[in-house]
Amino acid sequence: MKRPDGRKVDELRPIKITTGYTKYAEGSVLIEFGETKVLCNASVEESVPPFKRGSGEGWVTAEYNMLPRATKTRNNRDINRLKLNQRSTEIQRLIGRSLRAAVDFTLMGERSITVDCDVLQADGGTRTASITGGFVALALACKKLVDEGLMENMPIKDYVAAVSVGIFEGEGILDLCYAEDSHAQVDMNIVMTGSGKFVEVQGTGEEGTFTRDELYMLTALGEKGCADLVEIQKDALGGMEF
Repeated sequence: MKRPDGRKVDELRPIKITTGYTKYAEGSVLIEFGETKVLCNASVEESVPPFKRGSGEGWVTAEYNMLPRATKTRNNRDINRLKLNQRSTEIQRLIGRSLRAAVDFTLMGERSITVDCDVLQADGGTRTASITGGFVALALACKKLVDEGLMENMPIKDYVAAVSVGIFEGEGILDLCYAEDSHAQVDMNIVMTGSGKFVEVQGTGEEGTFTRDELYMLTALGEKGCADLVEIQKDALGGMEF
């Protein structure tokens, strides 16, 4: 089996994280997983949702959107439908859950951070790129609050990164591009912390089923990919430890 871009089965696409990509957001990142490019902006608000009011705790949430020409054909903006499409809703909930796994809300005070993930160009793995880049944007926003004396301590407990794995032409592979993702027999997304704990595993037999051994093989690939991504995140954050 030869991958479309010539990578080894356990090799990530070229990953690039550019911090401070936009001017106004408290934390801003452009993350590139090969040809997939996602802009992640973390915005701070001095308020919390109603269910958090009076708790003394903060909140982290996410929004996800794919721009009209992020793909080969133009897709309509969600505003034209007057609601988010089901795919965007499911993905932004995944991003929010993943980022919240990294945060100690008791250290935030009653403020919220929203991480907006806008896909500029899609070539597979937009949700995993959003989580990986979104975490860096979140950490940058929190550091800014600490540096400005608005928070005493960083509320980040651990790194969080995500990667796709799958079975393509009968073999397990890491970090699927669109050509692989669209023809994979099994497609899975793995979200993990920097300390090696699983946050979420989403797996589907797209064209069939998979065995327990294949599940173990895929999660092992995901563990390797997430560990590699955490090192890239650390470089982007100047070696920041949590």
